[in-house]
Amino acid sequence: MKEMISKIPFNKPSFTGKELDYIRESVLSGGISGDGIYTKKCHELMERKFNAKKVLLTTSCTHALELAALLLDLKEGDEVIVPSYTFVSTVNAFVLRGAKPIFIDIRQDTKNIDENLIESKITKNTKAIFVVHYAGVACEMDRIMDIAKRHNILVVEDAAQGVNAKYKEKYLGTIGTFGCYSFHETKNFMCGEGGAIVINDERFIERAEIIREKGTDRSKFARGEVDKYTWQDLGSSYLPSDVLAAFLYAQLENMDRINKTRQTIYERYLMNLQELEKAEVVKLPVIPADCISNYHMFYMLTKNKQARNNLISALEKNGIKSVFHYIPLHTSPMGKKLGCKMGDLPVTEDISERLLRLPFYNDMTELEQNFILEMVKNGVMACR
Repeated sequence: MKEMISKIPFNKPSFTGKELDYIRESVLSGGISGDGIYTKKCHELMERKFNAKKVLLTTSCTHALELAALLLDLKEGDEVIVPSYTFVSTVNAFVLRGAKPIFIDIRQDTKNIDENLIESKITKNTKAIFVVHYAGVACEMDRIMDIAKRHNILVVEDAAQGVNAKYKEKYLGTIGTFGCYSFHETKNFMCGEGGAIVINDERFIERAEIIREKGTDRSKFARGEVDKYTWQDLGSSYLPSDVLAAFLYAQLENMDRINKTRQTIYERYLMNLQELEKAEVVKLPVIPADCISNYHMFYMLTKNKQARNNLISALEKNGIKSVFHYIPLHTSPMGKKLGCKMGDLPVTEDISERLLRLPFYNDMTELEQNFILEMVKNGVMACR
């Protein structure tokens, strides 16, 4: 089989069919800057499908998170509860405003923030909880929202990996005060670089438009609500080009089809690797009954760090690119500057050393996946 397959990347962007047609239409419309015809189409599609009050495209999920931090008016002295097992953008968003991260450990099963540890970390300075829906599987949002409501603090969902996934009957990103999406090339639905902020409290919609438009009321001007626009508030340029939105719209139109494709890939991994889990040499992902995943990734946990690294090397020798995931933020040089240290979050530290992500992309063939599975099984058993 190896002779039939060239190198298998960890990720590979894919087309749905209409991306180039929509880009051409956007260019011919004469307006390819922010908030063009396809940007509006993306907004309308997501608002309708997700039953969201307001969705605004941004240049990245990083910028969506920064926009959320600005809307929360976070400042020096404020505290934000957040998992350490996340991408740096989650925390940079509010550290840039002067707020301090209060890192919380994660659950063994979902790798999401442990909701049972949140309340003990709330102080008079706590202003928000930033949750991260890891691998497209929801955090325990009922419990988290109840805690937030009782303590009068707001919740931001980092749903970078969770677009089109659900917690019970609600789409991720539509449960907290704000939700933040990513359309980076590694995500299920992508445009290379891109994101969106979901605004679930109407009080913030007008200000979100102003901050996103460099601090001006230009959105009102574009709708004919004012005869000129001017500087109103803090802001920056968070609008993506309509060319990117055109590419993205073709992907968003096919969200459910893409989800089904990824579910097939995910379940084939799960079914074929169960024998390794039964042999107690790896642990496989868990999706709780209350969660409908978007099958963003497939990962497994090895027995220890050395076994993980050996397996990555064994797969690499066979042309298969697999990767570890986050280095815990509390153990990073910046985390140490904030007073954190190794040993603070034992579950996070353990998971980080043992987690391995397998290749996963929409166009993966069954032949490619069968080869990956064969090499994983051979590699795991060789490294026992």
